[in-house]
Amino acid sequence: MFDTLSWRWVALVTTLLLSGCSSLDYYSHLASGQLQLLKAREPIAELLARPTVEPSLKQRLALAQRARDFASANLGLPDNQSYRLYADIQRPYVVWNVFATEEFSLAPKLHCFPIAGCVAYRGYYSQSRARGAAALLKQQGLDTYLAGIEAYSTLGWFDDPILNSMLRWNDERLVAVIFHELAHQKLYVMDDTAFNESFASFVEREGLRQWRAKQGLPPNDALGDAQREQFVALVLASRARLQQLYDSDLTPAQMRSGKQAEFARLRAEYRTLQAREWNGAGLYDNWINAPLNNAKLLPFGLYDRWVPAFAAVFAQVGHDWPRFYQRVAVLGQLPSAQRHKALAKLSADTQNLPRQ
Repeated sequence: MFDTLSWRWVALVTTLLLSGCSSLDYYSHLASGQLQLLKAREPIAELLARPTVEPSLKQRLALAQRARDFASANLGLPDNQSYRLYADIQRPYVVWNVFATEEFSLAPKLHCFPIAGCVAYRGYYSQSRARGAAALLKQQGLDTYLAGIEAYSTLGWFDDPILNSMLRWNDERLVAVIFHELAHQKLYVMDDTAFNESFASFVEREGLRQWRAKQGLPPNDALGDAQREQFVALVLASRARLQQLYDSDLTPAQMRSGKQAEFARLRAEYRTLQAREWNGAGLYDNWINAPLNNAKLLPFGLYDRWVPAFAAVFAQVGHDWPRFYQRVAVLGQLPSAQRHKALAKLSADTQNLPRQ
């Protein structure tokens, strides 16, 4: 399924991208990857009616459609053809994102595009390309981190499909990703990745809570949620200490030593938390035991930074989705510094919010 309008739009955007000073090869890779994805789409309604489709796939797609209906009817998210299509891209992730920072900085290396603005990562449809790009950045002295991504939003420019990469997760995660990506279509602020991802993360989490209640499912795993919040708080605290280190007048050698000491402290605090409060559960062992650097901490500053602020807004409007989106849109229109100041105040306000 690939309409003429999509072909024309890809051609237009590709022309705009290729006219810039960035790598022609990279943008050709992006255009090719997006085209292949779009050409692989099939209407889910047709797949559900097709006798040859595996029952297990039908079950997951039917769940996705119920979640898709819920997203528009109950969460006020866009009502379009996104996630009413399916594409098997024959790989575990749709893209691999490369994050990078300077050795003594938590600020991401930004990549700017005509449509999406500046974002804190660069995506590749090929894992080998992503690894090569990360290696080149590392040679330049940058900290790098490569993350496989199961879904992304084209911000409403295309009808985004359910991907086979999204089906690798359990039912709850599948539903959550649909809510998250549709939130990007609902509202997107140019050049502010932390705002966009934190907004989508809040919509995902609150949407999932309401979804479970509507389906008669038990509440979210309170223990798992608490452990995640504790882990995120641990990493964000480490980020804050690193920022103080990088803002200091220490020599590069002293900063380098302090940086490694901070990562050792993060690991030690994780193991203490694991032993004292999690009964030894190792939910994040793979992450904490793998090499740590500034770039690996970036997603925590992007996907989680302003979630408390959006929770405060949601509470202030009486949990009313239309009013929530209106308030968030107003925040998004503020100048960057003013917007971040407002979000910081809202985050502080969440300390007085009751737990749901």
